[in-house]
Amino acid sequence: MKRSRWSKISTVVASSVLAIGLLAGCGGGEEASTDSADGGSSGDSAKVVKIGGIFDESGATGDVGAPYAEGARAYYEYLNANGGFDGYQIELVGEDYAYDISRAQQIYQSLRDRHKVPAIIGWGTGDTEALRSQIINDEIPFISGSYSENLKDTGSESGFNYLTAASYSDQGRAVLEWIAENHEGDKPARVALVYQEGHPFSESPMADLKAYAAENLAGVVELTPDILIELGDTDPQTSLQSWARSNEVPDYTIINYTWNQTRNVVRDGKRLGWDTQFMGLNWTAGEGLIPTGSDNQQWVDSLDGFIGVVTHAFPFEDLPGMDPIKEYLDSKGKSIEDINQKFVQGWTSASIFGEAIRIAIEEKGGDITGLDVKAGMESINDLDLGGLGSNVSFSPDNHAGTDKIRLGQLKDGQWEIITDYFSFSDLK
Repeated sequence: MKRSRWSKISTVVASSVLAIGLLAGCGGGEEASTDSADGGSSGDSAKVVKIGGIFDESGATGDVGAPYAEGARAYYEYLNANGGFDGYQIELVGEDYAYDISRAQQIYQSLRDRHKVPAIIGWGTGDTEALRSQIINDEIPFISGSYSENLKDTGSESGFNYLTAASYSDQGRAVLEWIAENHEGDKPARVALVYQEGHPFSESPMADLKAYAAENLAGVVELTPDILIELGDTDPQTSLQSWARSNEVPDYTIINYTWNQTRNVVRDGKRLGWDTQFMGLNWTAGEGLIPTGSDNQQWVDSLDGFIGVVTHAFPFEDLPGMDPIKEYLDSKGKSIEDINQKFVQGWTSASIFGEAIRIAIEEKGGDITGLDVKAGMESINDLDLGGLGSNVSFSPDNHAGTDKIRLGQLKDGQWEIITDYFSFSDLK
């Protein structure tokens, strides 16, 4: 039932240098105080520019949210230490909302009314989608750790949201195409979607994946009934057993959780003897999927062979864009062993927003507005991230920076990149 095989492609190191440079954001050209902000401050006479931050560092997705926030803060601190942009230092005013949508709303209002930020780095799907109408009314451009397909809309619903990596739906479409090209055997590939029903993040791409499989992969990929497991269910074996009583074990699973729940599902599936290729979208992948501690080897064995979507580089990759990160870490007495892939993801996302703000400052001077940042964002074309992520482009009609992903696989506890960047349309 398989189509012509797509040959496996290896990792390619970008040949160009990181194009972002020393950037900063702007919140109205204030004078710096003697108090240090998230992004740092160089002294009383420095002009301060602001960006808001709404992070999950201690809530339900804090396992990946905390290093993401750390990377975003580190990027702006690095800029300040290197002079900022055109005399401006950046002040990243960020708070932990602990994955509480009502708390995210409170922080947003403070960022808008007290700090008057012209741009915000947010986090979750539920809170980002809940804030859509407000950021449009307030004209505040917004990026986040959510890659919900809904945020690609450039019209009235999401006109100030921007995706800095492939949407969850585009990630899943690419995984389905990869499965179709690599599945062996005469029968269609049986694929189960694993998520929490009703959870804005976990369920986000699932309807799109079902539609894509039906419209493009009929007879090649066969979706099974969904496997529905709550993120807080730390012992999902019972749910998996119950599902398997009525269904044939799938050839593949596509999981959309963060590290903590992903590892539980894979562990329990293997305990039940499932001969399944476990796969997941981008928040399932990364070093934190394997916990450290006395039982580390058990997790290494349980998770061996897992394949995850990799939207951003691992610290161990020899890429031009890693040089500023290494320089920053060295200034702190640290090394790449002290960070993980989600730190790189936060750093890279912050740098994309930085480029938009750099353009706005260049065009308007220090006293910029959200509309100036929006114009800067929509003028970004094929921005080279030094290999830290797929190049991104935006326009008034395109708020999705890219649809490209890579795939990585765990082998003996280490991540290996098994594909180059590709999109689902490359394999159709």
